[in-house]
Amino acid sequence: MRPPLFRLNRNARRVTIRFRLGLAVAVALSPVLMLGVVQAGLSFDHDARHRRFILTEAAQRSVVAAQGKTQAALSVLTILVPQTGALDCAPNLARAKAALRFYDNLIRLDASGAVRCAAAPVSQAAARSLSADAALLGPLRAGAASITVAAPFAFAPHGPAALAAVRARQVDGAFDGALIGVLSAASLSPALTDRTLPEDTQLALLDEEARIAVADRPQAFAPPPRNWRAEALSPSGLLFTAASAAGAPRVEVIEPLLGDRLFLAVSAPTPGLLSWARLNALYHIVLPLLGWIGAWTAVWIVTDRVVIRWLSYLDRIAAIYAKGRFSVRPVQAESAPAEIRAFAETLDSMADAIVARDLSLRESLDHKDTLMREIHHRVKNNLQIITSLLNMQQRALSDPTAREAMSDTRQRISALALIYRALYQSPDLRSVDVRQFLEELIGQLSASDGARPTLVRTELYADDLEIDPDKLAPLALFAVEGIAIARKHTFPDGHGVIRVRFAVDTDTAYLEIADNGAGQADPGADDGVGGTLMNAFARQLRGRMERSTAEDGVRSVRLIFPRPDAPKDTTPVPFQLSATSPRTRAEGAEPQTSA
Repeated sequence: MRPPLFRLNRNARRVTIRFRLGLAVAVALSPVLMLGVVQAGLSFDHDARHRRFILTEAAQRSVVAAQGKTQAALSVLTILVPQTGALDCAPNLARAKAALRFYDNLIRLDASGAVRCAAAPVSQAAARSLSADAALLGPLRAGAASITVAAPFAFAPHGPAALAAVRARQVDGAFDGALIGVLSAASLSPALTDRTLPEDTQLALLDEEARIAVADRPQAFAPPPRNWRAEALSPSGLLFTAASAAGAPRVEVIEPLLGDRLFLAVSAPTPGLLSWARLNALYHIVLPLLGWIGAWTAVWIVTDRVVIRWLSYLDRIAAIYAKGRFSVRPVQAESAPAEIRAFAETLDSMADAIVARDLSLRESLDHKDTLMREIHHRVKNNLQIITSLLNMQQRALSDPTAREAMSDTRQRISALALIYRALYQSPDLRSVDVRQFLEELIGQLSASDGARPTLVRTELYADDLEIDPDKLAPLALFAVEGIAIARKHTFPDGHGVIRVRFAVDTDTAYLEIADNGAGQADPGADDGVGGTLMNAFARQLRGRMERSTAEDGVRSVRLIFPRPDAPKDTTPVPFQLSATSPRTRAEGAEPQTSA
């Protein structure tokens, strides 16, 4: 099992070198990008405040210009006052109005406030409003030389207007009425000649109800907020941003023109997408952002060309080494950077060291295998010598019981010798094919009975399984004891069939020895040396031994033990005493006749 740290490293492989270097560059350039964002915000705020300042200044200059026109109108009225005392007052005022076009009307009032004469006819409502307007005649009667007030509605039915009045005096200086000039709002509207103003700047005159009196484009103005008059009459005026009637966002400034009845409004568009403020913001944000993206792209490309490409190449070389092909060398890394080249040289040296060590290990293993085969061969020879000695001793014995005991011992030793022969003849010293071994074992047991011919035939049904020698020895000895007991005690008439079956299942394996003999003793009976040994062999394999007798008289002994290894073929073979199988290995195609 791999340690947890290795699993963490495998999960962290998604974080590549390119990503980490790009992240490092991004973090390094982030202060520049943040500084650009801050500078863009400051620049945009500065430009917006500058635009509001320009609009406020323009509105104040326009107010000053309108007030200048009003003062000019008062000066003209002051000059015309002496000409309105004669009998030809009305013709003189008519000629003056024709010469001075910015007046809508010129009206001469007497000391009581009644209309003495006028350049144009005056309605009765206008005359009554003039005589009753204390705000107009009161200051003049008190000694004021001139005054300017908003005109009553009777003088401005189609829009707001202003009244400029000059005090008239008699020879002794007493109050003699006033000369009033009616100035329309259009005549007071200043011209848009200031080049510092933004494009599409509009001027308008508003009355006290926020109605537009004079404007070239009324739809360019937005409705003022609540309590706009109080803020407009303040020293700083009113500055607000709102959507105009056309739907476009506008910045608007409102300043008082004449008292609290006539106001001047200046409207300009807010900074748009392509305005200088936005362009300045793009300059401060987009260029650092482009530099940040360019640095990231450069790191990505350079890392891929300088590092990732060579690491991928060395990774492929390492994968080839992992498959055992050490003849491949990283020759393409000669053109790589010095660090990568040093790593490739280390990888090449490691491959040479592995090849040398592998060769040394192979030689050691071959020498070890040779020694082990020689040991197994000599052990087999020694066991055969012991078997020969026992055979000679058996022939010298006259007691049948002693001869039988000597024969059983000789068969057990022969089975052990067969194990060692199978080991040194096997391609792999660590395992033996069970089916092949059982074939040779049964053949050897049959050959050992050559001195006493019998009609008992032994048949083998076996699955393929590779097993190690430690488990093969008790398995072989169990088979020897079971077959020997079946031959000696269950066939009194001298002929029959012994079925030996070795099968493997998912979790277990079993060796079964069955016969159809008619003797009194069961194979694997607990009494005697054979039964004791078979129980001991079963425990040595961590298994168990079972005996059974079928209804048809077939008796069997079975060794069941845990499956030691994965079998080559786990297809179960049904076991029937009279059945034949394509995998059957029978001893002697024909029954052997006893002598």
